[in-house]
Amino acid sequence: MAKIEQKQLIVNEIKEKFNGAASAVLVDYRGLTVEQDTELRKKLREAGVDYKVYKNTMMNFAVKDTEFEPLKDYLEGPSAIAFSYDDPTSGPRILDEIASKHKALEFKAGIVEGKLYDASGISKIAKIPPKEELLSKLLGSFNSPIASFARVVKAIAEKKEEGAEVTAE
Repeated sequence: MAKIEQKQLIVNEIKEKFNGAASAVLVDYRGLTVEQDTELRKKLREAGVDYKVYKNTMMNFAVKDTEFEPLKDYLEGPSAIAFSYDDPTSGPRILDEIASKHKALEFKAGIVEGKLYDASGISKIAKIPPKEELLSKLLGSFNSPIASFARVVKAIAEKKEEGAEVTAE
């Protein structure tokens, strides 16, 4: 296979990942030890996040005409990219967790649900709890007033029953 065909395969692979991604985050991984990188990759894999190092020129071709095109301005120096599919904050969250332990890992930029964030913006996005946790908090907040209302109705019903028994005697 010719060299240009091999490169085209890589560009197509990256494009496919961009097409299915809810978010993509660029990081500078220089300075991570093999052990730290292995830990990072393991956590990302468990969360269903694709993490890979591609050449900047390949990523530059792949982002062209996609919602991720603004990332091309950050494709300088060594870059790794994390694609999140189901939960757009899972990749940034895990990367932020590792970056807080290992200062060598640094955010460059990212796009979450179509919006570009710089390094500090991605750090803020990383603080958002997982979707399941947010949904459980929401349902819990719905449940609390309903449970209180049910207790009040039950207390009123019990009082009426007591009142009916007293009048019956």
